[in-house]
Amino acid sequence: MKQKTTAQAKLKIIPLGGLEQIGMNITAFEYEDSIIVVDCGLSFPEDDMFGIDLVIPDVTYLKENIEKVKGFFITHGHEDHIGAIPYILRDINVPIYATKLTIGIIDHKLREHNMLSKVKRKVVKYGQHINLGNFRVEFIKTNHSIQDAAALAIYSPAGIIVHTGDFKVDYTPVFGDAIDLARLGEIGKKGVLALMCDSTNAERPGFTMTESSVGKAFDNIFSEHRHSRIIVATFASNVDRVQQIINSACKYNRKVVVEGRSMVNIISTATELGYLDIPENTLIDVEHLKNFPDEQTVLITTGSQGESMAALSRMAFGMHKKISIKPKDTIIFSSNPIPGNEKAVSNVINELFRKGADVIFQDAHVSGHACQEDIKLIYSLVRPKYAIPVHGEYRHLMAQGKIAEQLGYDSDHIFILSSGDVLELDDEKARVAGRVHVGNIMVDGLGVGDVGNIVLRDRQHLAEEGIIIVVLTLEQGSGQVLAGPDIVSRGFVYVRGSESLMDEARQVLEGTMQQIVDKRITDWGKIKTEIKDALGEFVWKETKRRPMVIPIIMEV
Repeated sequence: MKQKTTAQAKLKIIPLGGLEQIGMNITAFEYEDSIIVVDCGLSFPEDDMFGIDLVIPDVTYLKENIEKVKGFFITHGHEDHIGAIPYILRDINVPIYATKLTIGIIDHKLREHNMLSKVKRKVVKYGQHINLGNFRVEFIKTNHSIQDAAALAIYSPAGIIVHTGDFKVDYTPVFGDAIDLARLGEIGKKGVLALMCDSTNAERPGFTMTESSVGKAFDNIFSEHRHSRIIVATFASNVDRVQQIINSACKYNRKVVVEGRSMVNIISTATELGYLDIPENTLIDVEHLKNFPDEQTVLITTGSQGESMAALSRMAFGMHKKISIKPKDTIIFSSNPIPGNEKAVSNVINELFRKGADVIFQDAHVSGHACQEDIKLIYSLVRPKYAIPVHGEYRHLMAQGKIAEQLGYDSDHIFILSSGDVLELDDEKARVAGRVHVGNIMVDGLGVGDVGNIVLRDRQHLAEEGIIIVVLTLEQGSGQVLAGPDIVSRGFVYVRGSESLMDEARQVLEGTMQQIVDKRITDWGKIKTEIKDALGEFVWKETKRRPMVIPIIMEV
């Protein structure tokens, strides 16, 4: 009887985040009584999420099925794949499996949240297989803009799923080996049920350039700018990029300062674990910068995305305590703006030019993601039955769907999923068989999930229209007005320039309070509603604005 149910059982693939957006990657794989989870990322807030620090996925489905969840498999150490771990593993405390550098970065994160001793972590080598419940997972070497990235071959009774993680094909990486195309081909020969492939660059034709080419670009820039201080902004996690900057700095006898908390953290973790080779006496503390002439120094800093609190932005706008931009500084942006960040990056670049700096933002970056020809190569090696594009906005997923069509896949074998879809599949057929609850949980300071849509709506209201607070004191029992109503406004109108408006508003409220007394209304809720309605109507008529009205009543 048990065998019969196994024969009928299907593999479920449930993306809980990471589709329709760049970031917040997390996918559950379920077979009978086993669930494994690939990645556990965060995303950064949209412009209309006032005051929100970061956004993590809603994993209600995993909480409801906690007895089935066996472990998390992490493909690499970027925030959009590991950032939610300290929040989600509070409730779903199962082991984490990842490669050495990825675990090193996760450890740092868990230490900050006082969770290091509570969470079990296991370092996995390429080629190693982990057995959990009904699944066996193999880690396969890939290349990306951070070292130790892995693709996963997920073996289930229903078939093999290959998940690429974020990847590129780099035959000449700066550190370590090239992507293990041979192993992907061997697995392809066994017969692969589905390929879940990175779609971030699916719209870009051709092949992705090798990371080593950036080293040559740095070398040329350092050679041409021997008489100025050089500041390089890049992603903290791109350890290979940092290595190449350090190589050029050593070649041209420059000392290196590392600035920005995330940059310092990752560089210390990578150096400790042997992924960065920094010659002795190369790194100096920011305090010692003044002891060296400008042409003998390089600063490696965060802020390549124009983030307002990152080190480069603070330097550009003169808010950095220790470093100020000087005329003739050479500043290199070694990254492309992430979609949505273009304006912030442009503001920082303009500000740097104003300070007299020379800004270079061309040719000092290559992508960490596969372009169209690389994606075709992976499909040709893996030869999956079904194509499931992942990692990207809807248009990126569609672009990869078109690539699969060019390779001969029909629409029945390409699945463009949404977060929350439950894809059931076996060797016979695949179909979307329902949905599970998914969503965003917002983190504001130490509060996780205590800011929801209603609070955000209020914040938006306050940002757009401002607030009016009405304060009055009533006599207990009789309800007579003893003091007030006084009006305080913030973000609505400048009070000193609008005395007449405020006087009229006060008269409207006095009239309203007289009616309340005449009608003998004593219920505070009703009094507040009357005040809100009367003042709201008056303000709309006079200004065509709807500020938030908050009445405060005291009784004596």
